[in-house]
Parts: sequence; structure tokens; C-alpha cells
Amino acid sequence: MSQHQLDALDKKILRLISEDARVPFLEVARECNVSGAAIHQRIQKLVNMGVLIGSQFIINPEMIGYETSAFIGLSLKNPEDYDKVVEGIKKIDEVTECHFTTGGYDLFIKVYAFNNHHLMNIIHDKLQPLGLARSETIISFHNSVNRSLPIVDIPKEYQNK
Repeated sequence: MSQHQLDALDKKILRLISEDARVPFLEVARECNVSGAAIHQRIQKLVNMGVLIGSQFIINPEMIGYETSAFIGLSLKNPEDYDKVVEGIKKIDEVTECHFTTGGYDLFIKVYAFNNHHLMNIIHDKLQPLGLARSETIISFHNSVNRSLPIVDIPKEYQNK
């Protein structure tokens, strides 16, 4: 993946909008000492570069009935079925993340369920038929940290050469 060179204004804009995605562009412009048009142009540039990949409202799962959050490590019967399994996972609404990983699992997913019984049904009725050799479920009691990455200069030792 390529890294994009961001200047000081880009980074300041990203810091401001990552703290509050609903901050008015004119407020960002005042904070950055530039025009509203300049902010619009920079935001569009960041979108076109792929640095910004949208904006969204974040729904609190518990407030709409999803009381159980779990991470599930999946081992596939046939790893060559990866694409087919991922397509099946995409059809399961309760799965909010799916990662191709190293280590003991082929895939690692994040799932929300109404309760433990619902979670068991998701695993048994929706995941197992996709071709799993086994799965391991870790239930999350509480999300202690949930934040965006900081906007910083990448130290030279971590930059692509």
C-alpha cells in the first residue's frame, strides 16, 4: 500500500474532522486560517487519494438491542475456499468485521448478537455451514478503547524505502 504525503494543513484538517465528523467546514477553515473553499478542496483531495473513506454516524449496538459482542477465530476446512467463505460471511448482517490473519486462524471476525443464545445460533446456523473446521469465540465484556488513529508524521525508520 502506498503512503500519501500529507502537508501540515492536511494533517490539521484530519485531526479536526476525526475529533468531530460533524464539525462545519467553515469552523475548520477558521481554525486552519484558510477559506471554506480551500477546506472543501482539501477534503475532496483527501477523498480522491483514499485517505478519507467516507463519513458515518456510529450506532451504539447496545442501544438497539445487541448486548453481546464477540470475536471469533475461524479455521477453514479447505483454505482454498477462502473467497467463497468471505462471500458467505458478508451475507451475515451481525458480522461487522472480517480479517484475513496470520496465526492459528484463517479468518478473525467481529460479531454482534442480541444475547448468547443468538450468538450460538449465528455460529451454528450461519457460520458452520460455510465450511469451518473449527471456531473459537471470545466474548467481549466491554470495549475499553475505541478511537481513530492519530495523525502523526511517520518516523523515518518506519517509512517505506
